[in-house]
Amino acid sequence: MNRQIRRLGAGLLVLFGALFVQLNVIQVLRADSYNDNPNNTRAIVRDFSRPRGQILAADGTVLARSVPSEGRFERQREYPEGELFAGVTGYFSFIAGADGVERTYNDVLAGRTSETAGDLGELLLGEPRTADVTLTIAPEVQRVARDSLGATRGSVVALDPRDGAVLALWNFPSYDPGLLSSVDIEAAQAARDALLADEANPLLPASYRETFFPGSTFKVVTAAAGLSSGQVTAASPRYPSSSGYVPPLTTTPINNFGGGTCGDALFAILQVSCNTAFAQMGVDLGAEVLVGQAEAFGFNDVPPLDLPRVEVSPIADVASFTQNAPVLAMTAIGQNAVRSTPLQMALVAAGVANGGQVMVPHVMADVRDQDGEVVDRFEPTVWTRGTSAAVASTLTDAMTGVVERGTATRLAVPGVPTAGKTGTAQLGNGLSHAWIIGFAPSDAPRVAVAVIVEAQPGASEQTGGRVAAPIAQAVLSAALEARP
Repeated sequence: MNRQIRRLGAGLLVLFGALFVQLNVIQVLRADSYNDNPNNTRAIVRDFSRPRGQILAADGTVLARSVPSEGRFERQREYPEGELFAGVTGYFSFIAGADGVERTYNDVLAGRTSETAGDLGELLLGEPRTADVTLTIAPEVQRVARDSLGATRGSVVALDPRDGAVLALWNFPSYDPGLLSSVDIEAAQAARDALLADEANPLLPASYRETFFPGSTFKVVTAAAGLSSGQVTAASPRYPSSSGYVPPLTTTPINNFGGGTCGDALFAILQVSCNTAFAQMGVDLGAEVLVGQAEAFGFNDVPPLDLPRVEVSPIADVASFTQNAPVLAMTAIGQNAVRSTPLQMALVAAGVANGGQVMVPHVMADVRDQDGEVVDRFEPTVWTRGTSAAVASTLTDAMTGVVERGTATRLAVPGVPTAGKTGTAQLGNGLSHAWIIGFAPSDAPRVAVAVIVEAQPGASEQTGGRVAAPIAQAVLSAALEARP
């Protein structure tokens, strides 16, 4: 009998041990993944009728607020600017959960942080002390981004390279978050179903959650790799004038757009975006140098933007390029084995502009309690060092030449020295993505920008300069006015 009791006791201990381990796995190890799952609406159910703080633009414009409601819920979330800030604020929906700032700063807005909770008496007797989140984005810059891109699918990202503040974050198509946040559950469900059925996928903030071939904007990374390694300088090597470069292990040439011929030293080949020269540069540098430089700018890592589910910009690992020089050559010109979000390419431009340091990107400027007192403020932090200050200075000079005498002349802000690089990423179906990255003033940068205009007909190295550059120029101008 004692032996059976001991066996039973041992069995129960094993079961309790297994239960304890599983509870810790769920509550500790997997807690973040469960909390971040958009299908998990438990927090929304808990919070939907509670007081909730506002989300404000940099100038105090109300982007999200709770208003009284009749019926099942006491309050309804309202978004006065409609689709303009949807990719940033996200939504606060009973049927869809939360996204954007509404999700990242949910506890702050609901008054559940130590800074906003108030004293014990308020916790026991009063309503939660909510807090307002003020963003870094100015409505006038966001509107210029929207209006300049128009009804064309694409994305715009603008940053202050000095502190990582996001000045504009726009993609088209967008959506009205108020429809998803309606207290009319049937109407909210119908709106969500329609958005999910839309092939254009307006719920996807492509500016930081979708990757594309970066095309020739990636040549800034390739140039940085050459300069950082010491194998390339402003004066040498002088790449041969060629209309087609044939990498090792293939007989298929990489051509310049339009069959043109180009070559020379770094500044000249960047100005005309010479495919043959940069493809050869990538092969000469080798995969370890090129991949290492891309990773120094943040590729293969998640940018620490304070919004949910930011996408990684991938470049293939070094081993995958072994005995694969043709793919390495294509990657060096921004095709094949590298993809990037618009956010990541904006961070590349910002890193060059900031003397090689890439700052942590952020949309939160500060948090204020119900009395208007600042209880939290974003402190600028270095995310990664992309290059040395000397390399960044050489790249700035080279990119300024691209605007003054090369493919990016339409990026130039009148009266302001401007640096940039165009890109055209071919899709193989007669369409191409038009890209541009840049910053201004190039001698004391305050704004960096990346623009992609998707699926443009035709393919020319001038596509980025013709299609994307005017959009970026308008955003740079607006941001320079808004950002002292």
